[in-house]
Amino acid sequence: METAARDQVVELQSDDVALADRMNDGRKRIVTELRKAIIGQEEVINQVLLTLFVGGNSLIVGVPGLAKTLLIYTMARVLELKFNRIQFTPDLMPSDITGTDIINEDATTGRRLMVFAPGPIFCNILLADEINRTQPKTQSALLEAMQEHRVTIQGRTYKLEEPFYVFATQNPIELEGTYPLPEAQLDRFMFHIVIEHPPEDEEFNVVRQTTAIQEPVFERPVSGEDLVAFQRLVRRVPVAEPIMRYALSLVRASRPKNPSCPESIRKWIAFGASVRAAQYLVLGAKARALTNGRYHVSYEDIRALAHPVLRHRVLTNFHAQSEGTTSDMLVDRLLEAVPIPRSGM
Repeated sequence: METAARDQVVELQSDDVALADRMNDGRKRIVTELRKAIIGQEEVINQVLLTLFVGGNSLIVGVPGLAKTLLIYTMARVLELKFNRIQFTPDLMPSDITGTDIINEDATTGRRLMVFAPGPIFCNILLADEINRTQPKTQSALLEAMQEHRVTIQGRTYKLEEPFYVFATQNPIELEGTYPLPEAQLDRFMFHIVIEHPPEDEEFNVVRQTTAIQEPVFERPVSGEDLVAFQRLVRRVPVAEPIMRYALSLVRASRPKNPSCPESIRKWIAFGASVRAAQYLVLGAKARALTNGRYHVSYEDIRALAHPVLRHRVLTNFHAQSEGTTSDMLVDRLLEAVPIPRSGM
């Protein structure tokens, strides 16, 4: 698979190679710092870090008590980035997120002016906790910020400080009274990260560590400016055309109306993935290659990220739901049905 990965690849410049090495080293140091507070969940941590290096946003889904909030809060502490957490509730309003204009009186002149009071979205890392517990119009307040890194209020646009990330959490149980995220907003999330109960040994270590005194001291491995530089570097990583076409083939095969959609899974899918899925597959694969010490993308990078990129974009129909067929199962079938080009073998 490595042969095709090097086809038509222009080598990175020496400065980029040095930056890539710094990014790889920074990733290892971030993980070391996170281990002071987080036990296990290696794949979850890897996907969160890829989100940071690409400059995307991610949705983290898991039952209560699996350290979803703790992971993102600890990440912000390690990186020394401004962190805000919003607990989404049914009565939350869009202005509670973005901010609003308020009347402010000048103490010296007595003159009243409209002044913008920024909301919690003005930070570097925003944790939208239990995002599906608020109404759609409030959920949609995040759309512009997630895509454009800016908010528009009363006709005025305010840019958000870089780097900016949104990590949203969902609880897959107790769904009564919740508001499922619309497809347009789900598509804004680079990854749908699933966090599950750890193995017994890791869970034992969690209980032992969290029931003792914890006062971790974190060292800052990389800065916000470094993250912005890493994001730009990721976009400069070359990708061979066969590998990019393979990523696109996976996405196109997920669409039931597309001729390339395998008949064996066509009956299970209501809607397939958008072009944004292919973009995130390629970007995530670039970041994964760099964090594995490689300067080129392989087919395995694409395949390794297929589930977190596609599971929230491949929507099952009623027939699939009645049969217990999940999006993850359909992604498995896509990976089996879409062949890797022979040139990559």
